[in-house]
Amino acid sequence: MTNQPLYLAMVWHMHQPYYKDLVTSEYILPWVRLHGIKDYYEMAALLDDYPNFKATYNLVPSLLLQIEDYVHHGAKDRALLLSEKAPADLTDEEKLYILKNFFMVNWEVMIKPFPRYQDLLLKRGRFSSPAELARVSQRMTNQEMLDLQVWFNLTWFGFISRKNDPVIKELFAKGRNFTADDKRALLAKQIEVLSRIIPKHRELAERGQIEITTTPFYHPILPLLCDTHVAKESLPHIKLPAIRFRHPEDAEQQIRSAVEYFKEKFGEPPAGMWPSEGSVSDEMARITSQAGIKWMATDESVLGSSLSRMLSPAERCQPYFTDWEGKRLELIFRNHFLSDQIGFVYQRWRAKDSVDDFIKHLYDIRNALPDDGKRYLVSVILDGENAWEYYRDGGENFLREFHNRLQNTPHIATCRVKDFLAENPPNYHLPKLFPASWINNNFRIWIGHEEDNVSWDYLARARAALEGSTNQTAWQELHVAEGSDWNWWYGDDHSSENDEAFDALYRKHLKNVYHLLGKEPPKYLDRPIKRLKAFKPTREPVYLIEPEIDGLVTNYYEWLSAGYFDIEKAKGAMHQLETVLHSFYYGFSRTALYIRLDCAIGFTENCRSLTFALLTYAPGEFKAEISFVDGATLTLYKMEEGQGWVKIKDLSTLGARKIIEFAVPFEDLSVKPGEELQFSITVSHSGNELERWPRGGVICLKAPTVSYEADQWSL
Repeated sequence: MTNQPLYLAMVWHMHQPYYKDLVTSEYILPWVRLHGIKDYYEMAALLDDYPNFKATYNLVPSLLLQIEDYVHHGAKDRALLLSEKAPADLTDEEKLYILKNFFMVNWEVMIKPFPRYQDLLLKRGRFSSPAELARVSQRMTNQEMLDLQVWFNLTWFGFISRKNDPVIKELFAKGRNFTADDKRALLAKQIEVLSRIIPKHRELAERGQIEITTTPFYHPILPLLCDTHVAKESLPHIKLPAIRFRHPEDAEQQIRSAVEYFKEKFGEPPAGMWPSEGSVSDEMARITSQAGIKWMATDESVLGSSLSRMLSPAERCQPYFTDWEGKRLELIFRNHFLSDQIGFVYQRWRAKDSVDDFIKHLYDIRNALPDDGKRYLVSVILDGENAWEYYRDGGENFLREFHNRLQNTPHIATCRVKDFLAENPPNYHLPKLFPASWINNNFRIWIGHEEDNVSWDYLARARAALEGSTNQTAWQELHVAEGSDWNWWYGDDHSSENDEAFDALYRKHLKNVYHLLGKEPPKYLDRPIKRLKAFKPTREPVYLIEPEIDGLVTNYYEWLSAGYFDIEKAKGAMHQLETVLHSFYYGFSRTALYIRLDCAIGFTENCRSLTFALLTYAPGEFKAEISFVDGATLTLYKMEEGQGWVKIKDLSTLGARKIIEFAVPFEDLSVKPGEELQFSITVSHSGNELERWPRGGVICLKAPTVSYEADQWSL
């Protein structure tokens, strides 16, 4: 065990994508504004109560640029514009947007504790399609719409504002029947809080409590900007884009502009940098050192791969350095486990238990270090905003316990990274940096999937069109499109309710490059890159089935070979409210698709007030709807352009007793043998969609061919 204190470097990374359309000046999404009032200000202001806690705050320049746009230039995102508008003046399209987007928060933490907001969610329906939302919007009163405008903007305020700001306290206490004056005061308060973010960080830095660091301006994956082929070093068999993107000069520009912007805002160049997603390579390290950055951080998995061995405790907890053309760049490495505990695990624990666990791990590390007189550093690096949406009190109890305990724990010393490195300069030279990110020790999130590779090809073509141009706005749009956030959502790694908006905004940035050059954008930029996501079920179908359609589990074997989708496992952290369906089965004979729906509490009389439906998306749009209004009926509809759902026929293949079972012939769904069918299941009440499974995607299956049985036996 070392006899020295163990030093702890907390690095909070603050970042949002660049949501502004530089041609129209429109902000597409509201997350800079909303995270600003909850996280970017309060995470810094919290330190006023803990003056002995030292930390590092990494502020991405493109985030600060957007905050300043709201504060000094009157920037307004679409959600803000619609929040300002009187409910009576909202168009049908605007009401639809509000109903779709103003519940886009963590329901458990940010809606359920507030009765009025919860009532509005239940009136809207938990999982609603555009058609259902359009009907709901006609039933919303002006007061309900006003209350929704207020609640969406109010619930994002953090715990400091909720307790200390009289305007915010009063609105939370009031809860409903808000007035136009209430709303104006609320929205004005948002801009007031945003205006405090940069001054508060500057104040903390000037008094020596925090170090402020930077990231390449628009948050690009620098190694991939330098050369997309570098992805093969960590994943040799990865499929790369058709066009090789190789522009280290863009990486240099992203860093240089970040350093210049930082100097303008904080009066001196940054000493340190968290490269976007901890992504590093030798080439980007050389460029970083030449830009005057003194230290850089990445993940400990990169260190292990760079040294090609399992790391000892001492190796994990010491800085290293590289040397590029006489420029020394010092490196620290993120403790992956402790960082992820805060980001993903402790949200479910009691605050005291979480901090006890964190400190125990620190002592375990200290006990494992050699008694050699050296000072060792544990680096905990994570997003400073996203985790707190999942803590029940916005993270207050955890953050207060965390800061209070760690500034008073014996043998543990919080520090600013630059101070530790100044007093303990690294002695160990790292001859090579393994090219990878903090996620899975590779770049798979951003390249390799078909959607990712299409995105890179479109970027390469837009950049080729820019060569030789002096149009600075067009170059800015290109650099925005180089950001990591767009490819984060492409591929099968991540998905959100904003997928469609992110996809459209990325393509808009590329279109703007062409528009600003006076050129017609390529037609392919009109088509979404992100496709409807195909979800893997809990279990795939394994053989033909032909169950008796009687609404009973007639025998154990009739659904045994079917596919199975467990809704309890699929609900996710944001949607832990009770659901009607517990699970569903699906399978097929040679001629028909079979569906079995299991309700969470069994098929009871209460379920007869609901409508259940199978929706198909490919090869055609059909709806097989089950209603209990005049007895149990199964009706097939087809989506016709300009007409909506048009009834095709009634089907007799329905059973609803203990469970719901039904069958639809493949012929009626226009599905040919061997053709892929994409579908989802919905539950509605009085025309309002309550649930849709799988959420945000589809289940895929192939209709059996004549040789299906023989093919299965040959597997």
